[in-house]
Amino acid sequence: MAFDSFAAFLAMGGHAAYVWPAYGATLLLLIGVVLHLRLERRRLWRELRRRARRERRQAGDANREVSS
Repeated sequence: MAFDSFAAFLAMGGHAAYVWPAYGATLLLLIGVVLHLRLERRRLWRELRRRARRERRQAGDANREVSS
């Protein structure tokens, strides 16, 4: 193993002040991407359902006009 102890691992050879914030920033960005994708997927499904309802309604209106 590259480190003698867990404390040495946490200290990262004296670079812990740079390493751990970088890991934290990366983790926050990844969480942000996942949340953004979930929100976008939810918005897309909502829009697709709305569009399908509108198209069904318009198709029904067109059928009524033809049969009248």
